[in-house]
Amino acid sequence: MRYFLIRAAIIAAGVWLASEIIPGVAVRDTGTIILAALVIGLLNATLRPIFLLLSLPLTIVTFGLFVLVVNAAIFGLAAWFLPGLSIAGFWPAVFGALVISLVSWAISMALTDEA
Repeated sequence: MRYFLIRAAIIAAGVWLASEIIPGVAVRDTGTIILAALVIGLLNATLRPIFLLLSLPLTIVTFGLFVLVVNAAIFGLAAWFLPGLSIAGFWPAVFGALVISLVSWAISMALTDEA
């Protein structure tokens, strides 16, 4: 449970940054950011593995770039569930998912112990 909450906090930072720098991604308030992080975390834990398995041939053909489309679909699905999170289309969803992934990667790398 602790790991899930840490991941949710990292995703919340990514959602906030995406809403600040990507035109077409809008978040109503801080509560929506927290709910979006929880929903994205749940979707990543449940649906993302299924999507990745079903899209494996496309992922192989595109050398892994199709994973961005899967991430955008998860981000768009979260926006569909939450009324306070809006995404204006496919490209804002892709760039927003990319920002969330990069922020998640950077914070995770900063938090790991290299002892």
